[in-house]
Amino acid sequence: MKILAIETSCDDTAISIVEVRGSLKKPIFKVLAHNISSQIKIHQEWGGVVPSLAKREHGRNLVPILIKSLEEAGLKISASPKSDLATRDTTSSSRSRNLEKKLAKILEREPELKEQFLKIIPTLKIPKIDAIAVTKGPGLEPALWVGINFAKALALVWDKPLYPVNHLEGHILASLATTSKKKENKIKFPIISLIVSGGHTELVLSKDWLKYKIIGRTRDDAVGEAFDKVARILDLPYPGGPEISKLASTFSPTTLKGAQGSSAGVKLPRPMLHSGDFDFSFSGLKTAVLYLVQNLKKEGKFNDQIKTEIAYDFQNAAIEVLVAKTLTASKKFKAQTIIAGGGVIANTALREALTKMTSDNGFKLLIPELSYSTDNATMIALAVGLRLLAGKSKKSHTFKAEGNLNLK
Repeated sequence: MKILAIETSCDDTAISIVEVRGSLKKPIFKVLAHNISSQIKIHQEWGGVVPSLAKREHGRNLVPILIKSLEEAGLKISASPKSDLATRDTTSSSRSRNLEKKLAKILEREPELKEQFLKIIPTLKIPKIDAIAVTKGPGLEPALWVGINFAKALALVWDKPLYPVNHLEGHILASLATTSKKKENKIKFPIISLIVSGGHTELVLSKDWLKYKIIGRTRDDAVGEAFDKVARILDLPYPGGPEISKLASTFSPTTLKGAQGSSAGVKLPRPMLHSGDFDFSFSGLKTAVLYLVQNLKKEGKFNDQIKTEIAYDFQNAAIEVLVAKTLTASKKFKAQTIIAGGGVIANTALREALTKMTSDNGFKLLIPELSYSTDNATMIALAVGLRLLAGKSKKSHTFKAEGNLNLK
């Protein structure tokens, strides 16, 4: 079966087409199209994602990305003999008008999307896909709604089943995009999944496919959010995570030893490292950086060298806590496999630390390639594909966006 998936939970507009075969025990996924349009340049000016701007850009991007994805997947998109909505329902003009009214209702709050959709989509032949999947949450509700309304309109015009997906489940399953065909990557349960992103830091236990129990989560800032906030404190551009990673990679302890104006030994706290549970807290770590920078500026000691050292130790502190908690949870629940997912997993130092930890302790690590680490629609297709193989996916055309949707 072929699944067309749509992801607009934040500031990336993404559409993928994935072919699903096999069984629940041996799922096979083939990515036919994988496209993402980033809005980073638009939001950089504001130092973070502006929901209203993200919503607008999603509306502008979805139709062009859909066309591109269909072309990449080798699905014919040539024009229909007639270029009006009646081609989708020829039984009567009244039913055609009813279809137009439904589309108008679905897209009434998406002006950028509505104009393109009504002009282009009805002129296309219905592609040979079997289902449409879309992120329903968690995320920014204005952004989520654009993708949801686009998916609902497509499902109506093309007469395809529509499946809502939890964004976090997608991150857990993202590594399957490149591992499902490899025998050496056979997944063994139980699984501990570490989800790290701008909005989430969670540890999830799975004793079987599609069964999730959250055993730890952040009590305040998500780790990705902390990276962005610390980047602002250090006067680094948005998005902060890649900038801190880049700066930290240039740090060398020998370079700073005895350097004028350098502490030559920044040591930030490792929050909740020994708390005895699997929860996280990164707000205090961010505040420690803030106070340190404020004091250094008052003393005239804040310079590029010390900034590099702070970025290095902040990154180390966050990674040390993430890896330690993941290891402790994996040992307690006798995990066979560790899965890492979410945008922060693109951080090179974190990937290396997790790889070393799992290797040293005999765990199998599944970690997505960089192209599947950040928000993308392929992971949304994988989630629906796996649920369809399990007979557990529920189609719906009436669901709503849920900004704080929990993983179940």
